Amino acid sequence: MTLSTEQHALAEALLDAYKKGHSLPISEAELTVGKLEDAYAIQALISGQKDTPIAGYKVSLTSEKTQKLFDSNEPLYGAEEQAQILTSPATVNLTDFLEPLVEIELVFTATSTLSETDTLPELCEKLTVAPGIELPDSRFADWFPDLNKYLVVSDGAVGGNIVLGASQPVSAISFDELGQIEGTLFVDDEQVAQGLSSEVLSNPLISVQWLIKKLAQSNQQITEGMHISSGTFIFPVPLRKGTFKAVYSHGIGEVVVYAK
Repeated sequence: MTLSTEQHALAEALLDAYKKGHSLPISEAELTVGKLEDAYAIQALISGQKDTPIAGYKVSLTSEKTQKLFDSNEPLYGAEEQAQILTSPATVNLTDFLEPLVEIELVFTATSTLSETDTLPELCEKLTVAPGIELPDSRFADWFPDLNKYLVVSDGAVGGNIVLGASQPVSAISFDELGQIEGTLFVDDEQVAQGLSSEVLSNPLISVQWLIKKLAQSNQQITEGMHISSGTFIFPVPLRKGTFKAVYSHGIGEVVVYAK
């Protein structure tokens, strides 16, 4: 994939914004990228120049509502480097973000290399699952919900942090149960949102399978130890100072983030 001079400049500007913590105006970038393949190439160029290796991926736009919001007919993915993956309970500083949001979702971890030929039952034997909170953020100012899908992808699918709790084998939970998990988000012990895992392509494991096949199109794989944040149960809420806790049914557990 050959990027234009303008697209290379956008990649450099996004990497600089990521490292220095400043935002870019959407208006100067939205005419630069008009194809998803170019957007993923920009994302890959940026990922290759970050300080730590790719530790996993996040999947975005896994509900009909968010796909309509960003004029997309499929999910999007973004690479996450090791520094972006945190363990619950995690403390984050708002000064490290630009315009962060909060989502609740299941985080899967590969126990061996995942293949595009893996069936859903086979994936159940090759993954663990943990409760998660994702903190999406963007290097573009005033990004939500006005950022187009090409810039979302270019910006690593607006990757911020992924916080995960204790994991367990996916095989301990039935496929049907994975599509029926209820997640509830509390902020300072007050319930602010609730949703079901069925919002994630009807079942989060289908989101994982979609990602594996999408990555295979560009000769990429999910290998042992990589994480997959599979998609939000809820419409995102703003991150602010306070204690954020996501509690999941079916024995999935809970995850806590302290924002200060």
